[in-house]
Parts: sequence; structure tokens; C-alpha cells
Amino acid sequence: MTVPEEWAVAVRAAYDGPPAVAATVHDDGFGLLAVDVPAERWLDAVRLAHDGLGLVFFDWLSAVDELDGGFRLVCHVAAHAPGAVRHLLLRTLLARERPAVDSVAGVFAGAAWHERETHEMFGVDFLRDGEALDLAPLLLPDSFEGHPLRKDFVLASRVAKPWPGAKEPGESAASSRRRPRAPGVPDPGEWGP
Repeated sequence: MTVPEEWAVAVRAAYDGPPAVAATVHDDGFGLLAVDVPAERWLDAVRLAHDGLGLVFFDWLSAVDELDGGFRLVCHVAAHAPGAVRHLLLRTLLARERPAVDSVAGVFAGAAWHERETHEMFGVDFLRDGEALDLAPLLLPDSFEGHPLRKDFVLASRVAKPWPGAKEPGESAASSRRRPRAPGVPDPGEWGP
């Protein structure tokens, strides 16, 4: 089932304007429409999906660490109809330094849990009226420091104990004298004893 043309028209109409504020619409041909919006239009895009397009089912919200590119915040919403489900993927890119975006929990109450998890795992702040929400830890102990789903997070267990099992990528019987470090293991001079 393809994306209704009126969705794509409504999304484009809502974000038409200078390239700095325009949304980019991607149709993968499999019924999933993805819309990239600027971070300052994030809440507007979610409201449009809910109120304007009738996408009242909130599925999930999370982030992807794109290293130097920042953090890509992704939200999946849907509309149920007899015999069909139509989907919309909303995305925005946040700066790596102090990533923050408006909270969508006022539109979808279920998003509050997802925002807490995204804050805890990636360090993304969610704002209400320009102020960062005080998001209590959800999954990690209170004493935990850092954001474990960031790609620059040091995996302490990989430093303390060699990785068991198969060889790491790049290792072979004929490898050079210098052993490559496993993913998530920093240079010995950067971390640890």
C-alpha cells in the first residue's frame, strides 16, 4: 500500500519556504514516508502528523548517533484503517554539542518514556517552553555516568577484559605486528590504568 498522495502534499505545503526551514520528503515506495525537518520545527511536524494527517498512533521515538553529523532524532507514527496501516517517519538532526529539541509528550503522552530513554542513552535534552525537562533516570543506576549508546562512549568491559571468541575485524594469522583495537576500546593512554 502506498503513501496517500495527500500526506505528501500536506507535508510539503506545511514546510514550504526557504531551504533552511523546508522539510525533505522521502518516499521509499513501500508505503513509508520519511520527512526530515529542521530541529526548530520538530514539534510542529509532530503536531501536523497527529492533527493534520490523523496519525494518532505513536509507535516509538529514539536517536541515532551520526558522529560528526550529530544526533538524528527519529519518531514513527501511524494511522490504522480497516485492512491497512499507514506509517510516517519523522526525523530531525541535532547538533552534537548540547543536543536539544522540543518535547512531543504534549502531543503523544506515550512519548514521555521514549524521551526519557533517549535522554539517558544519548544525552539529548527535551524542552518545554524553552527549558530542559528534568528527566529522571529510567534504565541505568543513579550513579551511572555518561550516555552508553553514543558511539564515543568507552566500553569499560572491553578495556578490562579481552574480547572472547572470534577475531576482531582486521585480524588474521598474517596480520601486522600491531594488534588493532576492538570497537569501543580506546587507546590505552586515553583511558584507564
